[in-house]
Amino acid sequence: MKTRDIYLLNPKELSPEVIAVAFAKTSRSPESFREIAAGLTDEKSAEFHDKWVVGYGHASVAEHAVLHLALEKVSRLAIEVIESNRLASYTEKSTRYQVFDRDAYYTPPNLAASKHADLYRDTIHLLFDTYFASIEPVRAVIRKKYPRHAGETEKKYEGRIRSKWIDNCRYLLPTATLANVGMTANARVLEHAISKLLSHPLEEARAIGEEMKRVAQAETPTLVKYAQRSEYLARQIRNSEFEIPNEGRSQEAVKLAAYDRDAEVKVIAALLYRAGGIDFEQALCQAQALSVEQRCDLIELALAERGEFDVPLRELEHTTLTLDCVMDQGAYFDVKRHRIMTQTPQPLTVELGYALPQAITEAGFAAEYDRALAAAARAYHEIAPDFPPEAAYVVPNAYNRRVLLTLNLRELFHFTQLRGAPNGHFAYRRIALKAYEIATQVYPAFAPFMRCEKYPPSRTIEQEFFTRVA
Repeated sequence: MKTRDIYLLNPKELSPEVIAVAFAKTSRSPESFREIAAGLTDEKSAEFHDKWVVGYGHASVAEHAVLHLALEKVSRLAIEVIESNRLASYTEKSTRYQVFDRDAYYTPPNLAASKHADLYRDTIHLLFDTYFASIEPVRAVIRKKYPRHAGETEKKYEGRIRSKWIDNCRYLLPTATLANVGMTANARVLEHAISKLLSHPLEEARAIGEEMKRVAQAETPTLVKYAQRSEYLARQIRNSEFEIPNEGRSQEAVKLAAYDRDAEVKVIAALLYRAGGIDFEQALCQAQALSVEQRCDLIELALAERGEFDVPLRELEHTTLTLDCVMDQGAYFDVKRHRIMTQTPQPLTVELGYALPQAITEAGFAAEYDRALAAAARAYHEIAPDFPPEAAYVVPNAYNRRVLLTLNLRELFHFTQLRGAPNGHFAYRRIALKAYEIATQVYPAFAPFMRCEKYPPSRTIEQEFFTRVA
């Protein structure tokens, strides 16, 4: 009998489509993967995919064809569309660690050809000029607040505090700002992602979709060739189609919208079910019959001995909660990366006010900051009646946005630990800490095992980092 063999199929020697076929054929072939791949050509692979993936709908085969796309000089508004695909992986140019170029912004062709062209350009330039003007005053505030350690070199010191001053200045950057993003996706995901882009109301998104399709077809000519605009995806549901009375809107950063009142029982029942011997209805009955102390003991048994890098058991995924959030656009750009959540963002506008970081005020820069954001709001209101989707390009990171988040308990553990960490940006840390506070109220048996570094109760994160969050 042959010994175990584990190896890589070399992407330098085999195209993604050939690798996908080699894996697919193992379900019916006694040959090794190497032997299967040796008998394949790009033409034979294309025929296979045309028949089985396209013709018979065996789309899972396309998941074995993986591509790495480098997208450069795309707007942060377009990156939001690109990253709305849950099953891909992304790494983007960070506004926390890099200073962006003044002229690195996107201008939609339809705006450039309209009466709003000068207003758009002047507003973007004002935001960038204010952004650059804020750097030195804010940097001086941060250097005073976080002094250099004894023996610390200037280079190391600057590296340590760099993100702290950029964190504050980035609020002025508009979503028109150009950035780079690396995307890794299999061909099945990529086909859907391209279709979404081709169906989007933003011209930039549609152009990116066309370019992604062209580039992807060079490696996976068969698996993405049918990616196309979908009228179903393109159909936008607008609030104007419904009569929605405006009765005032909550400005709470995180508001509990819904939660599973039987969370403890469901998770414990799932743990009992995993042990075997009973169906889920019986497991629920057993869990319901336990005393409060017994339930806490079982939850502790499941969660207490996690190592530093251990994730909680998957049984926590059987219960969810929904949070209605108001956060600034800069915070949302990081929160949206938690794609295990179901996220429903409202359109980016200037209607919910904006955040003013404390460091901006301490630097004596609040007047210039407010003036730039007010100009962005005026430009938005003037452009939006003619170009509703494109008006969002002038909206800076400071403006608030409403987002609905539904997440299971396992993801809540991850989100509050990662985004609640002290080294995180204070804008998304504010959201994570408030989510944690809600969790302690509605899931008290689980909260002790959530690794979220709470803020000192004597001072809120708003008092520490914000002059105001409107």
